[in-house]
Amino acid sequence: MDIGNPLDFTGRVVLVTGGTKGIGAAIAGAFLRAGADVAVCGRHAPGAAPAARGREAFFVPADVRDPAAAAGLVESTVERFGRLDVLVNNAGGSPDADAATVSPRFVEKIVALNLLAPFYVAQAAHRVMRAQEEGGAVVNIGSVSAHDPQPGTAAYTAAKAGLLGLTKALALEWAPHVRVNHITTGLIRTESAAAVYGADGGASVARTVAMARMAVPADVAGACLYLAGPLAGYVNGADLAVHGGGEFPARYLAARAADRAR
Repeated sequence: MDIGNPLDFTGRVVLVTGGTKGIGAAIAGAFLRAGADVAVCGRHAPGAAPAARGREAFFVPADVRDPAAAAGLVESTVERFGRLDVLVNNAGGSPDADAATVSPRFVEKIVALNLLAPFYVAQAAHRVMRAQEEGGAVVNIGSVSAHDPQPGTAAYTAAKAGLLGLTKALALEWAPHVRVNHITTGLIRTESAAAVYGADGGASVARTVAMARMAVPADVAGACLYLAGPLAGYVNGADLAVHGGGEFPARYLAARAADRAR
């Protein structure tokens, strides 16, 4: 099979949810640089939409937790560009919360954003992609929390574990016309997350990762380009780990610290 330039997305249309800042903006920018037409969404208009190579992403205001808004987002993208080839479900996140005292409303919002919203947008995208000869691809941005929960993330962990399961279920149902894959992200250095990594700017945290650094948004964007492109044409239902090899086990770090203290 001749796949030509696997990083050339000219003529393709990509939708990135939560694509106005952080990881989402990096993903949108990567696809713009690869030649794609890109739509992004958010609840509030950004000061400037992601841009690259003299082109700017098309912004659609949408709260993807609302099924009607999710469907409208896809409709607006298709109205603007005439098709939809790639959906990146990136919108998500959660502040830490004590599972013993957190409110039902908080739990509902976290599950809605991290699990239900990707489902709603994917459903709408599938209706478009299944009618296209070339089909399409969905990439769900998940979290290492789905595999290794951290304190304060019970609702988020449950939702992200559900997203991984959803990915595998949709991959079975929608193949071969629409491929659905998942990216497990680890620690990522973004402006919004800088405060949680400590007074040293994250240097100590980085030493807990096998690659000796935290990921940057471009690392996730590169994985999206791969999963959405022809090199991954037979990759479906996969969970691609973009976490630098993961974090060292606590017992290993404790033993190493004890050895240094001797």
